[in-house]
Amino acid sequence: MSNDTTFKILRIKQLVIKLGIGRSSIYAKMNPRLPQYDPTFPKPVTLGARSKGWIEREIDEWLRSR
Repeated sequence: MSNDTTFKILRIKQLVIKLGIGRSSIYAKMNPRLPQYDPTFPKPVTLGARSKGWIEREIDEWLRSR
């Protein structure tokens, strides 16, 4: 048996294309102080000091749950 532990990271530009919404809308979904906040939206992972990305599988699951 093999465990498939590989996953694809989406950067913000790729996420904008995949979701069909703007960059600010994505960040609004993550900000609890805004009305667009969505607590079910996947959290980004830190890739470096100033870079973040989202695990594509988590985004796909979030899309299916909507």
